[in-house]
Amino acid sequence: MTVEEIMSVSTDYREDNQIKAFRFGRGRKSAAIVGAMRGNEYQQLYICSLLIHTLERIEERGAIVAGKEIMVIPSLNAHSANIGKKYWGKDNSDINRQFPGNEQGEPTSRIAAKVLSVASEYSYGIQFPSFYLEGEFIPHVRMFATGKENSSLATQFGMPYVVIAKPRAFDMSTLNYNLQMNGRNAFSIYTSTTVNIDEALAGQAVSAVLRFLTRMGIIRYQLHPGYIATVLGDKELVNVKSPASGVLHKCCHINQEVERGDILAEILNPYDGSVISDIIAPFDGIIFFANTEPLAFENSAVFKLIKKLHA
Repeated sequence: MTVEEIMSVSTDYREDNQIKAFRFGRGRKSAAIVGAMRGNEYQQLYICSLLIHTLERIEERGAIVAGKEIMVIPSLNAHSANIGKKYWGKDNSDINRQFPGNEQGEPTSRIAAKVLSVASEYSYGIQFPSFYLEGEFIPHVRMFATGKENSSLATQFGMPYVVIAKPRAFDMSTLNYNLQMNGRNAFSIYTSTTVNIDEALAGQAVSAVLRFLTRMGIIRYQLHPGYIATVLGDKELVNVKSPASGVLHKCCHINQEVERGDILAEILNPYDGSVISDIIAPFDGIIFFANTEPLAFENSAVFKLIKKLHA
């Protein structure tokens, strides 16, 4: 293993923001793995630390295929973690909304430009981002429908689902999208938690990456074959919204099959605890996402259901 500082950015608080790359093996640049971009992505940082530790042992055993190189960048934004903020300390900007970046721009834009340049040298790009909604969800691999995506490759992680999402305007400034536009196979792995560390889910994410690297002929490693992944389009994930505002009392959990008419949650009066309204399953399906906020607001998405997957 070699460790290289690929970039350092001065900050107004505490030490400089140093971005370090951990490299394993030598030869063709095969896989670039990127972790936390926000200061509160503790799970994503932890996953990378476990992965680095495992890859170091794999390399010591001579189990990285000759002529292959793997790079792991565990964090792009240690600065925000150090000062207890989610986004960049000075201007509150989000690094994963700055790609492709500008080498002459603001700090987060310069970071994005440098990381995209380095990661684009590798055949495969793997990122551990946090979900844009607060809640829990079934772990999955996500790719953007750019016309350059390869869903068959995404199934090689052995995770339960692969989601192919139509990019929205803000998605076009993410690392995943820009790697794909640069002709790389890029995958985002979501593990259902961000600010809390979940050992089991972190282990599942590490296993998924090792499984992919093995199947792509980059490492030699034996582990469980994982799931036969189901590929979904984002239109197959249907929002179920709250009809009223109040305390959210969920009656169902993720990965649960529900039938049309089932009560998914109750909206309670925050003063007397009475039921204001029920959130009803509009069709048969499986709960993919469930909001974990204590309060629900009228017309806000509380669940995402996979429609008629079992039909």
